[in-house]
Formats: sequence, structure tokens, C-alpha cells
Amino acid sequence: MAYTDNTAVKLYLGLTGSGDDALITALIVRAQAMIDRFTGRTFEANDATRYFFSDDVDAGVLWFGGDLCTLTTVTNGDGASVTVSDVQTLPVNSTPWYGLRINPSVGTFTSGPTTDERIAITGKWAYSVSAPADIVQATIRMTAFLYRARENGGDTDRTVFAGNATLSPQALPADVQAVVRAYAMAVTS
Repeated sequence: MAYTDNTAVKLYLGLTGSGDDALITALIVRAQAMIDRFTGRTFEANDATRYFFSDDVDAGVLWFGGDLCTLTTVTNGDGASVTVSDVQTLPVNSTPWYGLRINPSVGTFTSGPTTDERIAITGKWAYSVSAPADIVQATIRMTAFLYRARENGGDTDRTVFAGNATLSPQALPADVQAVVRAYAMAVTS
């Protein structure tokens, strides 16, 4: 799913023709990937299933790496379906979620050692159902930055030394960095 489209980028760039539509479409994909890589997140996604084992469960909570914004189905490791209303999301009152707990009166997460006994969680594995407005704008801006860079004949991708100054290339424009830093996931080692 794209965070923006050709129409929005062309409006931002002041373009009216369709001659660069294929290029802009390709640059949108690259800009989105750069933003996702910088933040460690995805901001829109279709339903997908991820699988977990008992090692991912601690004190009754299934912890998963990444964001979940919509929960569709839960299948325990024993193959039993768990009603979504019997699952508590963590955090409780906001998305994205980073963990799930089955209501203790209903049961607990279980899984065995084989792939046939995995916990299956289906939902939208993303920060949000649709990209936040500032991420959309950052994607448009990053796409425009990449589009304009094609006309720059200089070496903008390597460090330049000029007298006592060092000019380093910028992977993301400063205004885009300001937006995406707020969404960057903490990196644990």
C-alpha cells in the first residue's frame, strides 16, 4: 500500500503532464521504503498472519516485534480459535499494539515445539490502518527530493571537503527527518 500517489506528488512539484508518471511511481516506492527503514515501522498494511511460539509468551503476554493496529483472528497453539473479544491488547487504549493477553478466565497462550503448534495472529501488522498525515506529507516531500535529485549533476551522494568544511550527503531532507524521528522505534540490542 502506498502512503501517497502520483497526483499528490505532481501537485507538490507543480507538474501537469504524465511524462514522468512511471518515474514518480518508482520514487514513491523508494521514498516509502526509506521512511519505513528509518523508523523501523510500516504505516499501512493488508491483513497478514504471523506465527509465534511459547518463547514469545512471558507472564501470559504474547510479545511480538513490530506494530499491530488491527486484530482479525487469534488461533492458539493447540489449534483452538480465541475470540478477539477475549484478547486484551497492549497497550490497552491505543494503537499500535505490541502485545496480547488472553483473558485469564478464558485461558492462556500455548504452543508446542513444532510449526503445527504455533500461535497464529492475523491482522494489520502496521503502525496504523492508514498512514498518518505527517507521514503522507513526508513521503510526498521525500519523493519530490528524489525526483529533483535526478537533475543534479553534482556528486550529492558522497562527502565533499571544501577548505576547512566537510559537507556530508543527506539521506533524508531535514524536514522529513524531523517527522520520521518522532515515529522511530527504539532499537534494542
